[in-house]
This record gives sequence, C-alpha cells and structure tokens, in this order.
Amino acid sequence: MSFKTEYSFELPRGYVDEDGNLHKTGIMRLATAADEVLPLRDQRVQQNPGYLSIILLARVVTKLGSLRGIDTKTIEKLFTADLSFLQNLYRQINDVDLPKVDTICPKCDHQYEVPVDFLELKMGG
Repeated sequence: MSFKTEYSFELPRGYVDEDGNLHKTGIMRLATAADEVLPLRDQRVQQNPGYLSIILLARVVTKLGSLRGIDTKTIEKLFTADLSFLQNLYRQINDVDLPKVDTICPKCDHQYEVPVDFLELKMGG
C-alpha cells in the first residue's frame, strides 16, 4: 500500500487565463501544518477570515493546466463552482476518518463499530 500525497482533479468549469485559454485539470497536494497555520498571520485573513481558503488553495494546488504557477490571484479568479469544488476536494483529502472501536450491545449482543472522536472526549468526566 502506497501513501498518496498528490491528487489529480478536473474542474467543473475551468480557469480562463488572460489569453482566453481554458485550464481544467490540475493537481492538489496534501496540506501540511504550515499550510494551515502560516496563513493565519496574513493580514488579508485577519481582516477577512473567509480569505483563508483562498490562501490555502493557492498553497496546495500545485498544477492547473499549463499555468506556470498558482497564486492567490489565480484562485480569486476561479468561478464559484470551481472554488467550491476545490474546497470540497481539500476537505476530502485532508480530513482523517475517525478511528472506530468494535463494541457489543450489553442488552442484545449486537456487534457494531462506534467512531471515536478524541477531540470530543472530556478528560475526567
């Protein structure tokens, strides 16, 4: 089993550059801790928290068609359907499934899995 760090995608609409060329296919890499933390210092995010997703996507989208580079200006010019698509892809590839614990119902002996969210557990009660 190999560990995948890059994911290919195809935008529903596509990015249109200054010359009118359409760019639909691209690659998104897994986010790092720095990708999520460093943009919080950015003044644009401090003024408008919604801008965080623009910066995040500019950091993790490594290829879009034949464009030489992807920056916040590129992400800002995406159609809303494409922005939403990339935000969903980001969540999908970076979110981790909760661990599951096998358990048995004490009343009926039915066996099933229960997801455990360690962030939700309270210490000591």
